[in-house]
Amino acid sequence: MPTITPARAALFVFAACTAVLGGALLFQYPGGLHPCALCFAQRWPYYFAIGLAVLALSLTRDPGADTAVRGLLVMIALVFLGGAALATYHVGIEQQWWAGTKACGGGLRATGLSLEDLRKRLLDQPIVRCDRPAWTLFGISLAGFNVAISLGLAVITAALARVVARDRADA
Repeated sequence: MPTITPARAALFVFAACTAVLGGALLFQYPGGLHPCALCFAQRWPYYFAIGLAVLALSLTRDPGADTAVRGLLVMIALVFLGGAALATYHVGIEQQWWAGTKACGGGLRATGLSLEDLRKRLLDQPIVRCDRPAWTLFGISLAGFNVAISLGLAVITAALARVVARDRADA
């Protein structure tokens, strides 16, 4: 079994986030599923985690920075927990457990437009509501899958931080 180094832990987080975001983009562009405002918001934890993973990876060149890398891994785990909370909120809106935000209605800004411009913008823009899943598999929406993925990545990243700390203590 290969040793889990701080660099491998950071690379795992980077690769996992890139895969999740790549999947979202595949659903959006080739798949034709237009994301709602909350779908876009659920991508931000992955972008943030990629940034922290790149920072952690850059620190792995310094052997004395294992503590900082471990701290960044813990921060990433917390970011994933926040992403899971946001995805859970979205699932609640889809299931009608609570009301969505004003941004969940489609997001058309029509202030100061002429009637013809407003008509054109309405016809050119897909209206994507947060309370209706665009896609489901076995009754689970993409937001529901994101809850599971975010929680899984939080647990795995926290475990990686623990292993990095343990391996550092054993060295």
